[in-house]
Amino acid sequence: MEKIFYTSWESLVRTLIISVLAYAGLILMLRISGKRTLSKMNAFDLIVTVALGSTLATVLLSKSVALADGLLAFALLIGFQYGITWLSVRSQAVSGLVKASPTLLVYQGQFLHAAMRAERVTEGEVLASLRERGIGTLAEAAAVILENDGTLNALKDAPAGVGAALGNVPGFTKRQAQHE
Repeated sequence: MEKIFYTSWESLVRTLIISVLAYAGLILMLRISGKRTLSKMNAFDLIVTVALGSTLATVLLSKSVALADGLLAFALLIGFQYGITWLSVRSQAVSGLVKASPTLLVYQGQFLHAAMRAERVTEGEVLASLRERGIGTLAEAAAVILENDGTLNALKDAPAGVGAALGNVPGFTKRQAQHE
């Protein structure tokens, strides 16, 4: 019964020391690698964030994993993430592999049901995004976009042209041209 709450002082001291060192090592590596490492810009970034958390938990609680092994795992995960994002900024092919494109779900007050089905988004979720942005009716929505990080953004106005926020949304320019 006593093993449930307490194993030994040695175990507690090990956990304390490893926690402080692993946490400090992870924070240092994250600061060096930059803000993008823990962003939620795409699925790949989310996977790296979850993997870092899982690795930290394993290092803290598993006596069979040495601190050096955990720090190496942190460095490898951060290095892979840095490398992939570096390549994705410089290569459309790599970018296409790791990043999803935003998807237009509503245009000029009309649900785009085929896109919603393909992305598994309900009308209720779209309407909730309108309410979050203070848009009272579907007719007031110029566009609702499912972003590549999974968030829904609703816009009251959807201007076209250079610098337009919808410029990188596949299908927007075609739909916009049909409405002119």
